[in-house]
Amino acid sequence: MDLSDLISPAAIVPALKAQSKKQVLQELCARAAHRTGLSEREIFDTILQREKLGSTGVGHGVAIPHGKLHAIDTITGEFARLSKPVDFDALDDQPVDLVFLLLAPESAGADHLKALARIARVLRDQSIAQKIRASNSADAIYALLVDAAPASDAA
Repeated sequence: MDLSDLISPAAIVPALKAQSKKQVLQELCARAAHRTGLSEREIFDTILQREKLGSTGVGHGVAIPHGKLHAIDTITGEFARLSKPVDFDALDDQPVDLVFLLLAPESAGADHLKALARIARVLRDQSIAQKIRASNSADAIYALLVDAAPASDAA
């Protein structure tokens, strides 16, 4: 699965200012609602329900909040590099500064899991993560995210 199928430069915030995990999620859910036409409240409630099951802060400053919605017909994402890291209750107890919000149809099944795995693989690469942290534009971050595919994926 290619990240260019999930995200566009317009869905990237290169320097999101937020003071808390809740603010980060609210902002990304609002942006997702604007882009998808779905209810901001429905998106936010879905993401919060998933967070109650366990934090989506996966470690090394990365979080991948995600949820399934009945009203969406394609897997889509929003990405933010935070101006200042926030506590996200991450698995390694480290603050988070790279957040990829992923929304999928309830029927997505394995594709949802493949998308999560792909995002995690890209953002777990410390070289890519450091370049994203050093980038100041949505286009540069987009290029890093979508060009991160290993050579074996490029066939």
